[in-house]
Amino acid sequence: MRADQPRGGFWRTNSLTLCFGAAFLVVLGAQAVAGRAEFNEQLAVEGLQQIGFGDYLMSSDFAVDVTENWQSEFLQFFLYIFGTVYLLQRGSPESKPLHKAGTESDRDQRMGDHAQTDSPRWAGTKDWRQALYSRSLGLAMATLFLLSWLAQSISGVAAFNELRLRQLQSPITWHSYLASADFWSRSLQNWQSELLAVAAMAVLSVYLRQRGSPESKPVGATHDATGVEG
Repeated sequence: MRADQPRGGFWRTNSLTLCFGAAFLVVLGAQAVAGRAEFNEQLAVEGLQQIGFGDYLMSSDFAVDVTENWQSEFLQFFLYIFGTVYLLQRGSPESKPLHKAGTESDRDQRMGDHAQTDSPRWAGTKDWRQALYSRSLGLAMATLFLLSWLAQSISGVAAFNELRLRQLQSPITWHSYLASADFWSRSLQNWQSELLAVAAMAVLSVYLRQRGSPESKPVGATHDATGVEG
């Protein structure tokens, strides 16, 4: 076995994805339990009949709470992936080395004539496939952001209109909801927190360390070392 060949079976070699995937499901379930309890409290205050757990999972109230967080997370990764192509932070492992700003050369990226035998097939092409594949991660995150933001707007207008009907007010259209304070408040309150988290990570990783983490520089690395991972 080569020194760089991963040891262990499927669970060990995929533990990062499996662990966070399982944690996501646990937390999503906990959110559903807490969300239903809060929603039923609101219904009780209004003198309305409470709903069951299954009905709450299918409700617009649960959907909008979930999707408004999803869209902000995908927006964070989309901006971070594209932003770090050109934007730099001296001393941060979250930044590329200062001399590598930009899309870099085909040699650096192992593209076209510089593709290796084990490179993805489209990396070695010289047409639209290479152009698409070389931006596929950012485009995927952008697509997921737009889809989840669309889902938030659809479930959001349904939840907003449900509340208006309980208050004996007429519902509004989807287009009107897109210009509403409720829609933009839900979006912006998540966006600002994601942008703050990225900025904090970029700056704090200049001076602080986490031994063994690829998100940190080696413990003994200098504060000025840029683009170096532990």
